[in-house]
Amino acid sequence: MTDQMPLVIFTPSGKRGRFALGTPVLTAARQLGVDLDSVCGGRGICSKCQVSPSYGDFSKHGVRVADDALSAVNAVEERYDRLRGLKPGRRLGCQATIQGDVVIDVPPESQVHKQVVRKEATARAITMDPATRLCLVQVEEPDMHEPSGDFERLQKALSAQWGIDGLTAPLPVLSRLQPILRKGNWQVTVAIHHDHTGAAPRLIDLWPGFHDGALYGLAIDLGSTTIAAHLCDLVNGEVRASAGIMNPQIRFGEDLMSRVSYVMMNPGGDREMTAAVRQALNDLAASLAAEAGIDARTIVEASFVCNPVMHHLLLGIDPVELGQAPFALATSSSLSLDAAELDLTAVNPAARVYILPCIAGHVGADAAAVALSEEPYRSEDLVLIVDVGTNAEILLGNKERVLACSSPTGPAFEGAQISSGQRAAPGAIERVQIDPETKEPRFRVIGCDLWSDDSGFAAATATTGVTGICGSGIIEAVAEMRMAGLVDASGLIGAAGQTGTSRMEPEGRTQSYLLYDGSADGGPRITVTQGDIRAIQLAKSALYAGARLLMDEMGVDKVDRVVLAGAFGAHISPKHAMVLGMIPDAPLDRVMSAGNAAGTGARIALCNLAARTEIEQVVGRIHKVETAVEPRFQEHFIAANALPHATDPFPELAKVVSLPNPSFNTGGDGAAAGRRRRRRG
Repeated sequence: MTDQMPLVIFTPSGKRGRFALGTPVLTAARQLGVDLDSVCGGRGICSKCQVSPSYGDFSKHGVRVADDALSAVNAVEERYDRLRGLKPGRRLGCQATIQGDVVIDVPPESQVHKQVVRKEATARAITMDPATRLCLVQVEEPDMHEPSGDFERLQKALSAQWGIDGLTAPLPVLSRLQPILRKGNWQVTVAIHHDHTGAAPRLIDLWPGFHDGALYGLAIDLGSTTIAAHLCDLVNGEVRASAGIMNPQIRFGEDLMSRVSYVMMNPGGDREMTAAVRQALNDLAASLAAEAGIDARTIVEASFVCNPVMHHLLLGIDPVELGQAPFALATSSSLSLDAAELDLTAVNPAARVYILPCIAGHVGADAAAVALSEEPYRSEDLVLIVDVGTNAEILLGNKERVLACSSPTGPAFEGAQISSGQRAAPGAIERVQIDPETKEPRFRVIGCDLWSDDSGFAAATATTGVTGICGSGIIEAVAEMRMAGLVDASGLIGAAGQTGTSRMEPEGRTQSYLLYDGSADGGPRITVTQGDIRAIQLAKSALYAGARLLMDEMGVDKVDRVVLAGAFGAHISPKHAMVLGMIPDAPLDRVMSAGNAAGTGARIALCNLAARTEIEQVVGRIHKVETAVEPRFQEHFIAANALPHATDPFPELAKVVSLPNPSFNTGGDGAAAGRRRRRRG
């Protein structure tokens, strides 16, 4: 760091800047446009500006955060903590001042504009066969002449009345058995968990007499950036509540390898991240129970899907081996655990957890869940399934063969590493259109259905404002710039004279495109810079190269269908994705969204015992292609840098889009090139 101007990095926004020693964290956040709440004017009264500083080595950011990077806790913070309480490690942004390079996480409750975690439950018919069911049992009363225990007589009754043999019970449940039996006059309703492996049935909970209350389960998609959970009724599969939060591990690194690096450089860093994610899961479970108005004790099961690094950090396993070849997992098998083993306290104390199997070192249980949801192994035609997050999982196959790989796309698709980028939240630009003739943009923001040139847009967005651009917005913006002749095939942005629009602004030796100027009203100027284009090129090249590598392995040059899974698939148009060359060429009507396929797979595994056996068998047949050691990956990656591609033809795209062909590094006129191309078409 510089002696007088330490570097301050805020997560999850990724915004950073240098500030003078002694600058309050809240002041730094406001100057950078970080979404940090405060209503008391910085007097330490409202507590809205709580932040969580992180300490240690952060190779991703190139900083080491010392223990004294922030000022010591002052009297205002001590008083607030004493009277109202601060979570461990939390500071008040208005009181803590910057004393050195620091990484600061802004938790969801401290953000004015709450994050929109786009992993909604997708409608799906699921055959219900849950692992946990209720059974009403009449137990024999104790007899002086029959010296068996109450539990043994419960076992006998279950065997005789329900055909359930070999019941086991954890000690905390067993300790409640006798008073409940007597209160129910020897009639009791029990919740029994049956494992799909044939292991002994397990007593989860019990109630005196007849009890017909619902039982619930949590289907959890534990992503590196977001955590989404669905509270499901285990009788009919209905999703009673859904919620999502940002993964608090973001403050240790935005991408998976950054988190592995953090563990390597900070002994005990894995335990920090494990504790953070488990606490977040408890908070999420508690909020879902409250939203649905149910007793948390009725949540008796959970299913998890996650990538391998998140898998290990959830389990409390050091992920370092996943950061180096041969990328060995501690275990790739499915796991059935007690919720207590994962410190999940916001559910039934005896609840059970099922974690889907991982496919390989960088292709995790989330990819297995996508396979369970979309069933490529049953497909008659060749289907490519792309699930994009900070890391992309890609499946290609049909009923004959299924291949899988992962590709390191990074966080650019989610708005990170973008100059005006932000996570999805109200006020973020999510849709973009650029007129090919006038080069003028129009856009939509999250939280408003109007376009920016519609009457009433300003009034409708007065509360949120226009704050930045999220992942779907930057993808559409770059694709629209390519279609409007503002960006050439190499990704170079043209100057004002070359493109015919004053929206092109010099930025050092490169150009940027002004998408929105809110400076007159104190708002931001949102531009698409050459650096933004490059970030998208790198991300999309990794994605395309992974898909192309699977196609090589399959021995094909085209696919029959493309399925876009996850938030990416739900919020990006196939046309824009193909203009950028994110996915291989295919008829646009054969490119479809599967919504949150990983979350759907988690729900299927939660609600259907047979599905667990099925996916375990399927995973054993999926062939993993390792992109990290495959030399052709780099070849495909370089060729895929062009928009849409340097060598691969896109005949299906050409049927619906006529791309201009400017070359700005040779002084070509993008507007003229676009007009000439359209006349020929």
